[in-house]
Amino acid sequence: MFIVGLPVAVKVGGWWSVAAMVGVAYVCYWTGALLIECLYEGGQKVRHSYKDVANAVWPGLGRLVMAAQLTELLSTCILYVVLAGDLLQSCVPSIDKTAWMMLTTALLLATAFLDDIAIVSHLSLANAISHLVINAIFLLYCLSQIGDWAWSEVRFSLDLRTFPTMIGVVVFGYTSHIFLPSIEASMKNPSEFRWMLKWSHVMAALFKAVFGLMGFLTFGEFTQKEISNSLPNQAFKVLINLVLVVKALLSYPLPYYATVQLLRQNFFRGTKFTWFSSCYGNDRTLREWALCLRIILILFTLMMALSVPYLIELMGLVGNITGTMLSFVWPALFHLKLKGARLTDFEKKFDMSIIGLGVGICVVGIYYSAIELATAIRYGES
Repeated sequence: MFIVGLPVAVKVGGWWSVAAMVGVAYVCYWTGALLIECLYEGGQKVRHSYKDVANAVWPGLGRLVMAAQLTELLSTCILYVVLAGDLLQSCVPSIDKTAWMMLTTALLLATAFLDDIAIVSHLSLANAISHLVINAIFLLYCLSQIGDWAWSEVRFSLDLRTFPTMIGVVVFGYTSHIFLPSIEASMKNPSEFRWMLKWSHVMAALFKAVFGLMGFLTFGEFTQKEISNSLPNQAFKVLINLVLVVKALLSYPLPYYATVQLLRQNFFRGTKFTWFSSCYGNDRTLREWALCLRIILILFTLMMALSVPYLIELMGLVGNITGTMLSFVWPALFHLKLKGARLTDFEKKFDMSIIGLGVGICVVGIYYSAIELATAIRYGES
């Protein structure tokens, strides 16, 4: 869903944003590979989750990592609800955004019954198809306007006040590290994981750079935060927004399912290491109270979307912490700690450079996100 903001990232960051889309993809590919490498010792898989890796580095640190994962996943779910409400309200302004968010959440209640990764993958496939439809429509429209492209407006300039906008769109569009251990474990041939990770990031970087640049060249200074709102034709805009709503609804199940699995594995597995009993009965069916808790979790994302003031600014502030730690700092740090004795000097310096880059992005992002939040509070923008 971050594709809707790629052109505005180019608007505020110019060629630096285009370079960041490629550079961040490269760094996130490496940190993803480093994270999976930390699952293995001597060719044998001895760890199975991000939390296990953190605990191997420092016992107890896994709780902090798990908290960051849950925050990132739930924030993603909440933002999908908000985005769907925004898009639907732009299609039918006479209906309040709150009503649209409640309606979309009613549809999302069906995800509480999801208990099979295969079904989630099928929904993700449908999400990918809707993604391709949107891409094709936008790229064809942009190409139809090629004669009016504003090349002179793309500059090598970056105002640090707009840094959170660029980072929020560029960096967090690649934050898949939460899912990587589960994806690697579910593959028929885990040895192909690194190949898959590399080429998926290559294709993502290529598309995002082209899409962001073409979108800004087409709309120039009239580029909106949600690129569909930049379209001059209202009927065309409504069509695109409706497809984006479908995409948002199809995007919701993956982070929601990951949240449920994370909570189940750490609190509801039914072993002496967890707080509560198993979510499943003796016949392996989901217990009624467990289904109720899943529904409550969905309603919690709606409640947060409706009740938290300055939500977008707050999510930007939180995301600058969790996103950079999960995708930059922790994978490189854990790799350096667990594999340091066998690394070359170049590999050690590479890990340290990623850590430094992540800390730098985190600090600058927090500073300017805090300013945005303070400004929103001061002027009463919610």
